[in-house]
Parts: sequence; structure tokens; C-alpha cells
Amino acid sequence: MRASRTPDDGGGTSGEGRRAGPLIVTEDLALLDDLLRLCAAAGADPEVHHTVPERRAGWSDAPLVLVGDDAADRCRTAARRPGVILVGRDQDDPRVWRRAVELGAECVLRLPDGESWLVDRIADGVEGAGRQALTIGVIGGRGGAGASTLACALALAAARTGRRALLVDGDPLGGGLDVLLGGERTEGRRWPDFAASKGRVAGGALEESLPSVRGLRVLSWDRGDSVLVPPEAMRSVLAAARRRGGVVVVDLPRRLDEAVTEALAQVDLGLLVVPGELRAVAAAHRVAALTGMVLRDLRVVTRGPYAAGLDAAWIADALRLPLAGELPHDPDLAAALDTGSPPGGEARGPLGRFCTDFWERVLTAEGVS
Repeated sequence: MRASRTPDDGGGTSGEGRRAGPLIVTEDLALLDDLLRLCAAAGADPEVHHTVPERRAGWSDAPLVLVGDDAADRCRTAARRPGVILVGRDQDDPRVWRRAVELGAECVLRLPDGESWLVDRIADGVEGAGRQALTIGVIGGRGGAGASTLACALALAAARTGRRALLVDGDPLGGGLDVLLGGERTEGRRWPDFAASKGRVAGGALEESLPSVRGLRVLSWDRGDSVLVPPEAMRSVLAAARRRGGVVVVDLPRRLDEAVTEALAQVDLGLLVVPGELRAVAAAHRVAALTGMVLRDLRVVTRGPYAAGLDAAWIADALRLPLAGELPHDPDLAAALDTGSPPGGEARGPLGRFCTDFWERVLTAEGVS
């Protein structure tokens, strides 16, 4: 690991292939070794000083500032800024909170207890993590309801607006969203490549490794026999997908296992796709009951044609869920899919217009520009 240990030279060296990391201010060599180790775990190359850098930018422009207990008094005169963390090892020091207030630190961290949190915080800082992606989960009320079709169409519509869009196939038995999009031969990593993922996955590295299909990144399945994603991998990968902002659309199965539970926990808004049939409504009721155990905001998207006596409002009322919209009947959709055209790929088509209108309503309500 390469980092500047020169106290007042105004700059540090950066390891090749690493990202500019936090500013570390300490003379405690044991603490410094711990912090350098944690920076390495986060893939960051820090700049190290014994006191506030002479260059004002060295303090103000760092993505994160880690001040050791020993250096708190020397940093009291530094300009106030967000992202300052006071770090030490003495669990019983009653003066630490006074020093934190004088320093303007946003929190006090004690090692080794806070190591895992600090690695994530360092990585988020150097990755420029801001607002997380608005994450939409799409679930079929019954088999063949059209959830995968809607998930693909929503992701394509988001990509057409110029927003960062990532589509995640959370159903290993669904046949693969890359196939539905016509990108099954596109090179990139699939779910089996991430099955062993634990801890933090870098958002940028994840995105760059995935196939790019029609303007969006897609995490789908390969054509092998592996159909298992451990819950730890689902948690880590989805967290990485959300970390870089924009929108993430997740196609979810109708069952509720540990991996699906982890996915639902990171979904902001769930869409339950229900065809206009009485049996579909009955099946969707069971799916909604299971999903609602984890997901707080679940809404109904209905799809015609409707059986006698049923309409969109009746279905939403029967399920006791808000109505998110009514998918228009598109007689040309099946033929388009057979020829390799992606669902909702045409912005002026019925499905494309529905998805465009959906994003305009939801993004405005969420305050996402």
C-alpha cells in the first residue's frame, strides 16, 4: 500500500489502480496501521498527515476525513465540513464527545467495534455515493401474469430518459431477462458469478461487469444449472446496484425464501401484476400476503382483458392495495416478442407509453430529477 506519511508536505502519493481515499490525520502509528488496513479493504488510497494540511483543499476536498483521538486538538481550527469522523480505541474516554463537538465531527468511532461500518463508509465516500437508486420490484400475481415483461419495459423506459438504469433478474426459474431483451449472447457477468459474494461489492465494478443491453445494464442468469443465490449475495449485490443512484428494477418470483426476502428489503415500491381473472385475483391475494410481510409499499398493476364483472378498481379493492395503473392491451406484443423485439422497446407503443407515464408520476412523487 502506498500512502503519504509526510506530515506537512501538502500531498500524498496514490497507488496505481486505486481510488483517491480519505484524509487521515494522526500520529498514533498503531491507529494509523489500522486505518490504512481498512482503507485497503475499501479499495481506497488515503492521504496521511500529522495535522491539518497546509493546503486548504487537502482538508476540504477529501471525500472523508478520519481524525485520530491524538490529533483532535490540532484539528480544532480547521474549517467545518461534513464527513469528519473522530476515530480511536479507548472505549472509556469521557472526553471524546467534547473533542468531537469542538472538531465538528459527525460521529465518534471506536475500533475494532466499528471496523465493518468504517470500511463501508470509506468505500461510499470514494465512490461518491449519494442518493440511492429508486428500486422497483415487479411480482406476478400468478404465473404468466406478465411481471417479467413489465420489468423489462420499465427498465427500458427509464434508460430512454437518460437515467442510469439497471435491471435485476431475481427469478432463477424465469428463463432469463437477457433472453427477453435479446441480449443472451452479450458478454458480461451473470448471477452465478456473484453467488459467493459477501460483504461489500463495489457499485462501479458491478455495473461495469454486467452486460449492456439496449442502454441499460442487466444482471440475469446464464444457461447453466445453478439456480441458487445465497441471501448474503443478494443483499450485497443489490446494495451495490442501488448505491450509484438512478433506478433499479427487480423482477421477483412469487415465492418468499431468504434471498427473495433480502431483495424485498431493498425495494422501495412493489408492483403486483394481476390479470383480470377471478382465479388470478385469488392467487394474487396469497402473493400479496407473503410479500407484504417484508415490503411496505405494494401496489397493483392490472392487466386486461377482464372477466365479466371485474375491472381495475374492483381488483385493487379486492386485494386492499392501491392501484398503480392499468396495463393497456397490446395485441401486437406477443408477435413482437417472437421476432426478438423487447417488451416496451418502442416508446410510442401501448406498453412504452404506460411505462413512460409511470416513471413521470413516481419520480415526481419521489422528488427524483
